[in-house]
Amino acid sequence: MVLSKKLSEAFNAQVNAEMWSSNLYLSMSVHFKKLGLNGFAHWMKKQAEEELEHAHKMIDYAIDRGGNVTIGQINVVPTAWGSVTEVFEHVYKHECYVSELIDKMVDIAEKDKDHASRDFLFWFVREQVEEESTAKEIVEQLKNYGECHVGILDHRLGKR
Repeated sequence: MVLSKKLSEAFNAQVNAEMWSSNLYLSMSVHFKKLGLNGFAHWMKKQAEEELEHAHKMIDYAIDRGGNVTIGQINVVPTAWGSVTEVFEHVYKHECYVSELIDKMVDIAEKDKDHASRDFLFWFVREQVEEESTAKEIVEQLKNYGECHVGILDHRLGKR
């Protein structure tokens, strides 16, 4: 089965979103590096790499299924960030948004009765549960222990 036009367009949009997410996390990594928070910078850099891997995974799948893959322009990401807590609150909200995008793709696959794509996308559904949970946990730790414990968390996240 070849990807429907609508699902192929959704894959292209999601590839673009994943690449934008990669740049977003790279921007956050630069911010943390400038602050001397090398553990947070490392964590964000790994996150950026993971988002790019997601884009490549989607590209490969779409091509394998006969989709029309086009790489669109990646919009500029923010470069000014606030506190560590504010940055991770942004990460959590962004991951929730990405989950919504993936869910919409699953809806399209289900409407198209494209079981292979639905199955493929469920990997991303599960991945997003993990991404949201991790970001939320970091936000909660920052809020519960306060910014005075940033050094401890920076050390821990540097081990990713």
